[in-house]
Amino acid sequence: MAVEGAARHKIGIEGALDLKATLRPLHGLFADDGWWMTADTPLGPASLRITRTTDEVVGDAWGEGGSWMLDRLGSIAGLEDDPARFETDHPLVADLHRRSPGWRFGRSSQVFRALTYAICGQKVTGQQAMASVRGLRERFGAPAPGPRGLRLPADPRQMASAPYWVYHELHLEKRRADVLRQVAASATDIDALVGVDTGTAAARLEAIPGVGVWTVAKTLSVSHGDPDQVEVGDFHLKHMVVHHLTGRPRGSDEEMLELLEPFRPHRGRVTRLLHTLGHEPSFGPRLATKDYTRI
Repeated sequence: MAVEGAARHKIGIEGALDLKATLRPLHGLFADDGWWMTADTPLGPASLRITRTTDEVVGDAWGEGGSWMLDRLGSIAGLEDDPARFETDHPLVADLHRRSPGWRFGRSSQVFRALTYAICGQKVTGQQAMASVRGLRERFGAPAPGPRGLRLPADPRQMASAPYWVYHELHLEKRRADVLRQVAASATDIDALVGVDTGTAAARLEAIPGVGVWTVAKTLSVSHGDPDQVEVGDFHLKHMVVHHLTGRPRGSDEEMLELLEPFRPHRGRVTRLLHTLGHEPSFGPRLATKDYTRI
């Protein structure tokens, strides 16, 4: 495959790797020629494309920050996560794990970007969250290097200085807009958290007003590739976990955490596996869609 203007790096694969399942949570783009991610790295803007052969993960990168992305190819593709270290005698979970041996946790190393996605997802549907993310990228992101015509993530300096009405047009009400502007003003310090352990990073993120445990878990599972993060406060997760592990149709966050405790430090890995079984039984309304641009 021609990669004109790109730098290339290859890494051998040891063990099973379901590359699509591993990359899906990392906020990239699946296309017919591979999986793409853009970034404003410490060395400059970059685009990364990941593909694979039978034995190797292949990264092609464009832009000044291309070498930064390629240096992290293995961690992004989940090669630094070893699912085989997770062992359990729980019949259901063990069977799900056995049938999904290549599901790994990739590490994006982009804390601010992951936090932005998580904030956009607070108390809205996934479709609404992605519409806001796309809006931020179109409004505050520059064109990315490379042949795909992608855009870079939203520039935190522009985000921090933008008035509220700009966010309103992007389907973001004042509460989330204010949180986004606040974290954008501290984007450099937030991105530096990639160099600390998840416990320390969680404590620092939770100290930011408007950033709670759900948002932190969504962030660190992506930025740090942490397989133990649990999205406490999620609209569905507590019911889904309790239903699949006990048979009851509904549950609480407290019950969920008690059920997941024996799986530590792989609680997030278990919730991903349980997601393959589908949602809990439906009783009552789902999370409603809101159009904030009409408010």
